[in-house]
Amino acid sequence: MAEQRKMKTIWYLSGLTLVVIGLVVLVSGLYYLFYPGNHQTVLAHLYPNLWWGLIILLAGMIFLLTNRKATVE
Repeated sequence: MAEQRKMKTIWYLSGLTLVVIGLVVLVSGLYYLFYPGNHQTVLAHLYPNLWWGLIILLAGMIFLLTNRKATVE
């Protein structure tokens, strides 16, 4: 009897995508924290890349952790 393969849910893939994007934004924020460029925006002192990178990373981790065992037949 053949085994049926189970697939991950779309929310797991969404979480994985958010984790990758969050890491990219967070790393770019860390880079600009230590090496500020010549082009400064008005609110650059608030480091939005750091904050949004963390928020996106945490959201992705929540998606991954809540859907790590969920499967679709």
